[in-house]
Amino acid sequence: MSAYVIVEATVRDADARDRYAAQVKPILRQFGAEILAMAPWQVLFGEAAFSNGMVVRFEDKDAALAWYHSPEYQAIVALRTEGMDCRFRLLA
Repeated sequence: MSAYVIVEATVRDADARDRYAAQVKPILRQFGAEILAMAPWQVLFGEAAFSNGMVVRFEDKDAALAWYHSPEYQAIVALRTEGMDCRFRLLA
């Protein structure tokens, strides 16, 4: 069964975010992930905590967790933190 990582983010440093984005895409591909949507949020109800969102599909929960905890991804987490305030959630 597919698993989905939901990313909520607000850009803090566009340069750092762009470097992170360039590095995360090949790592996602390595784990068979597919970016389904990426855009500014359109709030239908309630308060928006972050300005942008992304939905990433993985084959299953194990693949999503393997990606997130992989040494390759963990190596760019500091760059992610520099570039964005964000929250990652897993639906599996």
